[in-house]
Amino acid sequence: MWCSGKRLGFSKRDPSSIPTTVLPPLWKRQMGAMKGDLWQHNGDTKSYDDFPYKINFIFIQIHSHLLNLYVRVNYSTFNDKLDNQVMTKLTSTSQLNNNNNNNNNNKAKASFTTTQVIDELKELMSMAIPITAMNLLVFLRAVVSVLFLGRLGSLELAGGSLSLGFTNITGYSVLVGLASGLEPVCSQAYGSNNSNKWELLTVSLTRMVAILFMATIPISLLWLNLEPIMLLMGQDAAITSMAATYCMYSVPDLLTNCLLQPLRVYLRSQAVTKPMMWCSLIAVAFHVPLNYVLVVVLRYGVCGVAVASVLTNLNMLVLMVGYVWVYGKFRWSWRVMDWVGIGEMWKLSLASCMGICLEWWWYEIVTVIAGYLENPRLAVAGTGILIQTTSLMYTVPMALAGCVSARVGNELGAGRPNKARLAALVALACALVVGFINIIWTIVFRDKWSALFTHDDMLRSLVSSVMPIMGLCELGNCPQTTGCGILRGSARPAVGARINLGSFYFVGTPVAVGLAFYYKVGFSGLWYGLLSAQLACVVSVLYSVLVQTDWEAEALRAESKLTNCTSELEMVTEHNDVAKDRENGF
Repeated sequence: MWCSGKRLGFSKRDPSSIPTTVLPPLWKRQMGAMKGDLWQHNGDTKSYDDFPYKINFIFIQIHSHLLNLYVRVNYSTFNDKLDNQVMTKLTSTSQLNNNNNNNNNNKAKASFTTTQVIDELKELMSMAIPITAMNLLVFLRAVVSVLFLGRLGSLELAGGSLSLGFTNITGYSVLVGLASGLEPVCSQAYGSNNSNKWELLTVSLTRMVAILFMATIPISLLWLNLEPIMLLMGQDAAITSMAATYCMYSVPDLLTNCLLQPLRVYLRSQAVTKPMMWCSLIAVAFHVPLNYVLVVVLRYGVCGVAVASVLTNLNMLVLMVGYVWVYGKFRWSWRVMDWVGIGEMWKLSLASCMGICLEWWWYEIVTVIAGYLENPRLAVAGTGILIQTTSLMYTVPMALAGCVSARVGNELGAGRPNKARLAALVALACALVVGFINIIWTIVFRDKWSALFTHDDMLRSLVSSVMPIMGLCELGNCPQTTGCGILRGSARPAVGARINLGSFYFVGTPVAVGLAFYYKVGFSGLWYGLLSAQLACVVSVLYSVLVQTDWEAEALRAESKLTNCTSELEMVTEHNDVAKDRENGF
């Protein structure tokens, strides 16, 4: 890698400013001669037309070009040697400090003061409450869409519900998962004291938008071909036609989410959560009038419901971009896309995507499995109610996961591993509290809750019998989801993906299928399978976070990654400077 002389403080166009440590012995002497003897003629009254001076001038020019060539060829080697010396000194200093402060670190790990815990709790709640409110508003938007689909008729409701499930599995879950790969990069960069952190933030955002745009190409093709896919799977033709219509008009929403999802992560990593909440509130407030105009007044039917959802997300995006653009507090800026380092972001994004999608998809698989029970109509309807309920409860741990990911990333980027550990512990404690609350209300209000969805006595009884099991699942789901956020904040989403794969598909699925069909437990067996998956998942995640995490090592790893990213930015900037110089004729 070739770099400029700016890093060492000499000019490429002035050989006299080159330090002699870069040059061979012969050229050191020549440089001294040029500096001390020859170049003093610049202020002399003698003319360079004199033959001796002309010869000297020619030799100076030859030496100048040779020196530039030599430095360009050998600068990277010199730079590497310098970096090795600096890193050796830093490593020895770090080891010395670690040895001197070992006892203090152990004490810090053992306990935290009450003031520290309260301060961290306030910091976390100031972020989590607005994000939870925003998640609830997004959930409310989906409920409004379902209500207007039900107003159109049973066929439209069935087709719209099929399309909503299909778009969630194949589209929105993928985009949300990929965008989560931006969390460690933005949060650690924002927490650092790096002078280039704002440029790194905006470059990372731009890269993620490009990644999501590339992902939307196959997703849009899948959505546009929903009808032949569903007919091939044996779905009803009329329902499939309605679902295909809804999907086709929802395709523009993919482009909106290409910027909306990364922008949410970008702002959350800077603890900017209240503006997102207010932007979501304003957008969702117009969602009901949009549906009313498009569905009731203009009679666009299923197309109108889909278009209303697209316009609501577009309103959210416009409001968020407008807020950042107008206030300028967060140094909103764009630069030409540079592809240096995008491979590493792809890896983080894919791992984060798998971790989120594997859990998200499992609930849809349960819905399919429920269709093979003895009373499929009752089982599928009950599964739909329970999944809507768990989606509502999921808004809180999802907010905790996103906020603790930002908090952990900020502290690791700032080189404060103990504060990162404190943020993780406080978030996990909050998640346990939320889990216990979910257990209590699912037991106490199970009959009243099921009555909100249906008047069918058999269906109400079925849902009420499973609600306590689902509450126990949430006791594991809340800390498990929060723990996965901690892993993402420390740039380890692959660990969470492996845990979700093993827990849900190698533990939960066999238990669910075995209990429901082999042991004839029926509908409850599916949710006991979910309980076993959540138990395995929460144990594995807590072990990874509380036992296996070396916070000091994670802080050093974050520092190393930020240094590498900064070097890449400097290299790209230097390349642009050289290109500009060439254009200007230098």
